[in-house]
Amino acid sequence: MATPHLLLIDDDSEIVWEQVRHTFPGPSYDVRMVSRGEEGIDAVRQASPDVVLLDVHLPDRSGLDVYRSIRALDARIPVIFITTSSAAETAIAAMKQGALDYLQKPLDLSELRRLVGAALEIARMRAPVALPGAAPAAPATEGMVGASKAMLEIYKAIGRVAAQDVTVLITGESGTGKELVARAIYQHSARSRGPFLALNCAAIPENLLESELFGHEKGSFTGAERRRIGKFEQSDGGTILLDEIGDMPVLLQAKILRLLQEKTFERVGGNEPIHVDVRLIASTHRDLKALAEADRFRADLYYRLSGFTIHVPPLRDRLDDLPMLVQHFLATFGREMGREIRGVAPAALERLRGYAWPGNVRELQNVVRQTLLRANETVLLASFLPELSAAAAGPAPKPAFDLAEFIRGRLSPTTDDLFDQTHREVDRLLLTLALEYTRGNHREAAKLLGISRQTMRLKLRALDLHLTHSVESGAED
Repeated sequence: MATPHLLLIDDDSEIVWEQVRHTFPGPSYDVRMVSRGEEGIDAVRQASPDVVLLDVHLPDRSGLDVYRSIRALDARIPVIFITTSSAAETAIAAMKQGALDYLQKPLDLSELRRLVGAALEIARMRAPVALPGAAPAAPATEGMVGASKAMLEIYKAIGRVAAQDVTVLITGESGTGKELVARAIYQHSARSRGPFLALNCAAIPENLLESELFGHEKGSFTGAERRRIGKFEQSDGGTILLDEIGDMPVLLQAKILRLLQEKTFERVGGNEPIHVDVRLIASTHRDLKALAEADRFRADLYYRLSGFTIHVPPLRDRLDDLPMLVQHFLATFGREMGREIRGVAPAALERLRGYAWPGNVRELQNVVRQTLLRANETVLLASFLPELSAAAAGPAPKPAFDLAEFIRGRLSPTTDDLFDQTHREVDRLLLTLALEYTRGNHREAAKLLGISRQTMRLKLRALDLHLTHSVESGAED
């Protein structure tokens, strides 16, 4: 291959031009630099470069518009976006339209050198690097906040997979924002005009989950007084998220696998095949591979789901995003509560950084909301924060209760009350999770469980559970 030809389209001639000259010196590289989008397009017309380095924000046109024009001239040219923007939409739109990669300023020159090397290898093989067809500007990705390297990788992954209409598996601890990633994939897909439904497999009793997903015919079981249309039929033409799919019963997993393979299913109690066109996104905090190896999750379904996996890191692994998240939640909840906080004191931010965040972003949301209730200044002070020191050392999250392991551990000739022991532990877990979900509101928890408040009081007393109301519930029992 002749001397590599690089084209830089960026209006920062003082810093970026010098960095690129230093990183790719002549005569080993032939580098042309222009500051305007139209000049870059003309340069491509004159001599097709091997690699384009393209700024998103240009004086005359947006970088995405310039990129589409370059693709129209030669879709095989690898393009690397460089920009100061930290917005999720920019990274997603760039990757969705086929860009090779996306770098933020200030540039990491070693990473730039690595990416250009990969791009030149692509240029040598003349392999296509763009997705077919021009994509329209992406809609806003609501709720996704972060500019860390980990979040940038997630944005790029969304951009790569959104338009492909394949099954996606999203992994990560509880509270990291897996549903937001799923919604972003949906928003940036060709199915964005169709429905989006999310179902938490762990929150629905096993005997009701099949009916919830696939529907049932009238009279198919006791209480089935009319035909019910399930979530998959409701999602026809759109996208469904099966949250916490690792908690799905094994027998039901077989029906999910058949739907993925054949696009058909039958309602509970029915025998008529129903065809649906649904994109499935699954999420879980569990290690599905380990569950599959232990025969607690179907291996064939795991392999079908994990064709494209996006891992959402815990908040403690992306603390660079913490200030941005805090500001975002302060603005959001401040509008809701009529409070205006214009800044965060360094001591407050330091306390937040020193906490392990076992509940991840969801816990941070709750802390910011509580803080606004206590605040009486326009600056968030450390004294407004709730107590966080108990978890500052970063304890590991409590392991999920495993009912099967609990039962196996008590299978013994000397055991004579396994039924009662099991129901007692299930009640303990169920009541705890319900009250955590309602933030300690007994009235809402009883309604959620479908029992009276008196029954719940008796169960709490029998289990010796002391779960108090939160500040936010405002309810009295």
